[in-house]
Amino acid sequence: MALLAVMSALFLGGAVALAGRAAVFGRIRTTSRLEGLAPYGFGADAPADGDQRETPVEGVVRRVGDLTAERLSGADDDDLRRELMAAGMYRTSPRTLLGYRVLAALVLPILVLWLASGVSPVLAIVLAAGSLFGGGMLPLTFVRRRAHLRTKKVDREVPEFIDLLVVTVETGQGLASAVRIAGGRLRGPLGDEVRLAVQEQAMGLSAHEALSNMVARSDTPALRSFVRSVIQGESLGVSIGDILRAVAVDMRKRRRQAAEEQAQKAPIKMLFPLAFCIFPSMFIVLLGPSVFDLVNTLGRLA
Repeated sequence: MALLAVMSALFLGGAVALAGRAAVFGRIRTTSRLEGLAPYGFGADAPADGDQRETPVEGVVRRVGDLTAERLSGADDDDLRRELMAAGMYRTSPRTLLGYRVLAALVLPILVLWLASGVSPVLAIVLAAGSLFGGGMLPLTFVRRRAHLRTKKVDREVPEFIDLLVVTVETGQGLASAVRIAGGRLRGPLGDEVRLAVQEQAMGLSAHEALSNMVARSDTPALRSFVRSVIQGESLGVSIGDILRAVAVDMRKRRRQAAEEQAQKAPIKMLFPLAFCIFPSMFIVLLGPSVFDLVNTLGRLA
C-alpha cells in the first residue's frame, strides 16, 4: 500500500512538472528569441519580466522613461535608438535613456540647491535652472561622446577588415563567407558590427542589406566607401576580389593623406603651447637677471 502511494505521488509530480513545462515552453522560446534579437535594438523594449538581465535600477529608470514618453508626444524613439546603436549600447532602450535624462534633470538641480545653500537665493535659482538643462543633456552627451569615439575606432579598423577580406576572398570564398570569417577574427567595435551583420544574414537578409545596415549603425567615411564600392561593383558584375583590392589601395591612400593632413596641422597646434607656456618661461630665464640688475641699479640711483 505504501509503495502504491509513493508511485502515485511520483506519477502525480511528473504530470504536474510536464504540465508546467508545457505552459511556459512558449514563453521560454519567445524570451530566447527576444534575447537573440536584443543586439539589434528590438529586444530592449520588452517587458521587464521577460528580461532576466534587467537590474531593479534599470527597471525603475525604464518605467520613468515610459511615463515620460506617454506624456511627451514629440518623443522620437528612432533618433534615440540610432544614437544608442552608434554608441554600441544595443541593450539600452530609448525609453531607458529618456528615463536617465529625466532623473538627471531632477537630481542635479536638487544637488546644486543643496550645495548652494549659502549663496543668495537669486544665484541659487539661476544655478538650479542651468543644472536642470545640463542634467537633461548629460546622459545624451555621454551617449554621443561614446558614439563619436566608437565611430573613430571603427574608421581606423576598416583597412584591417578589408585586408582580411582580400586574403579570404583570394582563397576562393564568397563575399558572405569572407565577411563571416573576418568577423570572427576582428576584435573591437568593427568586429561587433561585422558579427551583427553575419547574424542578420543568418536571419534572411542578403549580404548587401546586412552591410548597408552596418553602415547605418556606424556611419564612417571609410566604411561607407567600402560598402558603396562593394554594392556598386557587384551590381556591375565586377569580381569581388578586384573590388576589394581597389578599395584596399584607396584606403591606404586615404590613410596616407590623413597622416599628411595631421602632420601639416602640427605646427599650428604647437603654436599655442609655445606662445603661452614655453616662450614665457624662456623670457623669464633669459631676461629675469637683466631686469633684476636694472631694478637694483635704478634703486641705488634713487
